[in-house]
Amino acid sequence: MANKVKVYGKAQNRTALGIAHAYLVMYPHATLDDLRKAFPNNICPDSGVKELFLPLNEAEGFNTKMNLYFAKTDEVFDLADGSKAAMAQVWSKPSFERIVEQGTLYGIEVAEFEKTAHPGQRGGYRLEYLNGYVPPVPEANKKGIPAWVWVLAALLALGAIAWFVFSGKESEPQIVEKIVEKEVVVRDTIYLQQVEEIEANFNAAQFEHGKAELNDDAKLALHDLARVLRNNPELKINIVGHTSAEGDAIANQQLSEQRAQAVASFLTEKEGIEADRISAIGKGSAELKDSENPNADINRRTEFEIK
Repeated sequence: MANKVKVYGKAQNRTALGIAHAYLVMYPHATLDDLRKAFPNNICPDSGVKELFLPLNEAEGFNTKMNLYFAKTDEVFDLADGSKAAMAQVWSKPSFERIVEQGTLYGIEVAEFEKTAHPGQRGGYRLEYLNGYVPPVPEANKKGIPAWVWVLAALLALGAIAWFVFSGKESEPQIVEKIVEKEVVVRDTIYLQQVEEIEANFNAAQFEHGKAELNDDAKLALHDLARVLRNNPELKINIVGHTSAEGDAIANQQLSEQRAQAVASFLTEKEGIEADRISAIGKGSAELKDSENPNADINRRTEFEIK
């Protein structure tokens, strides 16, 4: 069987987390039981816990005594039934080798993980799709709005109809439309904050001077952006490259275009995001963020604009 997903990680336990995430990307309808069957407890007997995967609320309760589960927002898994699961975060070298081997059963390949630069520094991971593989999209996400929003809207609509029938008044469907719009606005606010944070992390990684190649930290940030895009199928992004005023204006324009296109290509070719959801333009030094200091680093940036 040709491998479908490759996991690149920084730190051993984060790479293990990436392997489990790769499985859920390939099997988006998986439940907690499915996750436990795919990666049984005997893979990591030295984890310090009986279950490798727990419902998030149980893991958070356990962590108040001893911090042995990944439980931060960007570490937990969103399951098909709407619940969240947390994974054990203690992985020895033998246990790590076992989960790597287990991953091969599902077409998951693991690159040699990188150690973090400093003790205590937080690691990360990213996924790359291989051999033309395109991950399936959960049915609940295809319409762009979570299923629970539609259920809520339907219940409210039925309640409104019943009230108007018994009161002798005509129904007003606009009430339901306003409620749905409110939910969408809340959802927009959430992913707007996520995209802004990812943009900051991406710019912190920085391109090498005069080059348009993505480094590993930039790729990790883009992996996080791809996850937001997959979780929000209605979301479209415009990638805008900017440079400082230093050097030749024509060369700066070309460099900004190349950098924006490098981001777009990574999202579509490596992360499997649909090309019609991503656009890329370069503006060179035409829109300086700090016009009083035209050569300042703050002007060398890439922006992720939500369309």
